Amino acid sequence: MTTVESVLTRRNATLRDMAELLQSQHDSKLDVVVPARDLRMVGGRLAIDGIGEPTITLDGVTSSTGIFVPTATCDGGFADKLGIPVKYLRRMRDTGHLDLLDHNINEWLAEDPNKRFLARNLRGVDGAPGISRAFLSENYRFVDNLDVLMAVLEGIRLAGVHVDVSQCDLTETRMYVQIRCPEVFAYAPELLRNYVSPFTGRRGADNPVVFAGFVFSNSEVGHGSFSITPRITVQVCNNGMTFTQDAMREVHLGGKLADGVVRWSADTQAAALDVLIKQARDAVNTFLNPDFVHAKIAEVEVDAGVRVRDVEATLAYVGKQLRFTEAERKTILDHFFDGGDRTSGGVLHAVTSAAQTIGDADQAYEMERQGIPAMRHAAAFQR
Repeated sequence: MTTVESVLTRRNATLRDMAELLQSQHDSKLDVVVPARDLRMVGGRLAIDGIGEPTITLDGVTSSTGIFVPTATCDGGFADKLGIPVKYLRRMRDTGHLDLLDHNINEWLAEDPNKRFLARNLRGVDGAPGISRAFLSENYRFVDNLDVLMAVLEGIRLAGVHVDVSQCDLTETRMYVQIRCPEVFAYAPELLRNYVSPFTGRRGADNPVVFAGFVFSNSEVGHGSFSITPRITVQVCNNGMTFTQDAMREVHLGGKLADGVVRWSADTQAAALDVLIKQARDAVNTFLNPDFVHAKIAEVEVDAGVRVRDVEATLAYVGKQLRFTEAERKTILDHFFDGGDRTSGGVLHAVTSAAQTIGDADQAYEMERQGIPAMRHAAAFQR
């Protein structure tokens, strides 16, 4: 059975699977800029006038109303754009008070009937309702995941470097693709000398190798900019260290779009993709460089060797600073003890290995991004 999750998300996908899913989404997309007067909520579903399948009547050919099931992300867009507390909106939906949900949204839409919004939708199949993925400002300049994927791969090809696509993930809000380059590596004996992989039992001291790489991500639905972030992978455990301060970003903001179905011209699309291709090529030349990798490892090792005295107090402090949940703190603590490295570098390893065990891709990538900050907080706590 087709579900919203199966249409929109994929975890630990191959590159081929990711490309096929993105192509399927691309083929069914229906992005429209529409004034509030042509929007309404009916039974918890979004109705958009004038964009449904054309019908033939005695009066001629007319467009009907398109019906779409909002995702949680789309509901969040309604809350943000209409000033409705998001917890209240989700409570109305979760408790089945759809009449109240309809009334709230429709009343606020009627406050300014000429205000325009961008609705990002996927068409339904065989007469079924479609999916409304996002409710955004008319100024949102979106870049589709499929275009990002193809552009970055083309940028890598032009750079002439052999890489592995080590992991692909697609969530309701973001796409993530990890790139690893085994040809560009470095040794990190100081960082790994006391570490043992909690997954394999392999010792970092026996194989202190790290690989260059990066992760690129994009959101089609207003949850962050397109970015390429350097990522160094530890061979013995596949832990990933991301260096967010060095990320290349492209913000999705632009001019106002015309009413109706959004169709980019060929030259507009080509210009946008050319920028992405060049950014990917620049990222390859910058991040997949031995000097860059050595510099990043040296930067990490400045704080990595500080011995952790009171483990539970240290990790409680780190968790509070980075707002880890109680469950996340427990998982990190377990990985810290399993890793056997009683240093602030061990905290880095614990956070990044714990991230690999999380099923939710957004949560996992966010935790991995906190690995280096966690190490620095742990080191500071000892001083």
